[in-house]
Amino acid sequence: MSERFRMTLGQMNPTLGDLAANADIALDVWRQGISAGADFVGLPEMFLTGYQAQDLVSKPQFVADVAAQLTLLAERTADGPALGIGAPAFEGTTLHNAYFILKDGKVSARTLKHHLPNTNVFDEHRYFTSGPVSGPFSINGVRLGVPICEDAWHPDVAETMVESGAEILFVPNGSPYYRGKLAERMNNMVARVIENDVPLVYLNLVGGQDDQVFDGRSFALNRGGHLAMQLDLLEETVVHVDFERDADGWRALDGPKAGTRLGVEMDYHITVTALRDYMRKTGFAKVLLGLSGGIDSAIVATIAADALGPENVRCVMLPSEFTSDASLADARAVATALGCRLDTVPITQARAAVTDTLHPLFEGLEADVTEENIQSRLRGLLLMALSNKFGEMLLTTGNKSEVAVGYATIYGDMAGGYNPIKDLYKMQVFETCRWRNANHRSWMMGPEGEVISPNIIDKPPTAELRADQKDEDSLPPYVVLDGILEMLIEDDASVEDCVVAGLDRDTVRRVEHLIYISEYKRFQSAPGTRLSHKAFWLDRRYPIVNRWRDRS
Repeated sequence: MSERFRMTLGQMNPTLGDLAANADIALDVWRQGISAGADFVGLPEMFLTGYQAQDLVSKPQFVADVAAQLTLLAERTADGPALGIGAPAFEGTTLHNAYFILKDGKVSARTLKHHLPNTNVFDEHRYFTSGPVSGPFSINGVRLGVPICEDAWHPDVAETMVESGAEILFVPNGSPYYRGKLAERMNNMVARVIENDVPLVYLNLVGGQDDQVFDGRSFALNRGGHLAMQLDLLEETVVHVDFERDADGWRALDGPKAGTRLGVEMDYHITVTALRDYMRKTGFAKVLLGLSGGIDSAIVATIAADALGPENVRCVMLPSEFTSDASLADARAVATALGCRLDTVPITQARAAVTDTLHPLFEGLEADVTEENIQSRLRGLLLMALSNKFGEMLLTTGNKSEVAVGYATIYGDMAGGYNPIKDLYKMQVFETCRWRNANHRSWMMGPEGEVISPNIIDKPPTAELRADQKDEDSLPPYVVLDGILEMLIEDDASVEDCVVAGLDRDTVRRVEHLIYISEYKRFQSAPGTRLSHKAFWLDRRYPIVNRWRDRS
């Protein structure tokens, strides 16, 4: 029996549905394992398909294509170390989230996920059947237990595997980011190590998929919960982890230990990665957005420049007679500082034409939000025309505060293909702008320095759809609004809870009402980067028709 054991781990970024390309990535990692003398090469959960495949796994042909690609990959990796990779698999007529061990040209073993997550963005009960808890695999004389992702968040699977002889726990994951997730993961994995007195390797996916970002941050723990290795966030990495057997069992030798990045920097890196991967994986190279001179479009332009490079970002000013000279100057300053293209497309004539066309029907009625929304919808129309003509994806720029209460125009400023700040409240947008002005990192493709003018950050927010308009004409101050929204949305608090916290009851009830009546807008809105565990989309599933209100 060997006294040393080497694992090669691929913290890699698959593209959902690109089975052949994902298999090629796995093959490349496996070849690096051969060169390093690895005994075992591991890829994360569902790596062959990408994750989450959602209803794709309900298509028999998709699962058949996965099985064919898995067979081919086994043949291609016949002469070398065992390769572990995740993929869906049928067991009779039931479909499972499975992890395969490929060795000697075939599938030598597989384990089936037992605990299927059915919370937040996960709905695995819709697709998969829970499998029985498997025993360990023997690889070059070492018994490896493989609890798949959620299985390691519960004590029973790891305990059963160790009782069955597992000497090392290897946990393949598809674990997406939200704030606080890194600490939750580590705490759970430390608990499994302490309970079972064996080392553990946690291998996570990396990269963006729709609204979710898999942040990597793979690690290895020794008995007692001591950190032996930790990979960087959001970086594709191949690492070789060496184990030695001592009198007490196996121990991982010290490897790289990447530092921790949390808070605003982490959120910002997630938004940049999400947009970069969304573009690459959908086949787009360039984006455009309406640049108003306000803070939201300024930070979206900055995210886009950092994700794609300024040369791939088109900023468009669409002024009306209500657009101030200061807003035009602020928008120009952002585009210039970033180095992005800037076009100007006035909407005054188009607005006059629409107003004249509707005059016979609107005659005698007071101007109201209808006329304001015409401006927003004209902007959406023109931006979509540019998107169609030049093949550039239109980004929307609504923050979570506005998306929550419907302070956005459907078919207007909500038009577009992706929203990087959909899960950032307005006050978080301010904080992010200040952070980005003061910081630059190697993963940013935009320029260093102050790219968002302090004037944009400091001036009162306004949609500029009528003379002297301010957001606070229609909404509570954002510092108050965000406090209410965070309680009602993030914490599922009651109206009474908010009042006890010192908030005005009538204001809270008004905000709650706005949240519910705006559900139809969110149902039709563009996807956007998930940063919290209560992001608008899969995390929050409320009915559009809903007459209930909290009367507490």
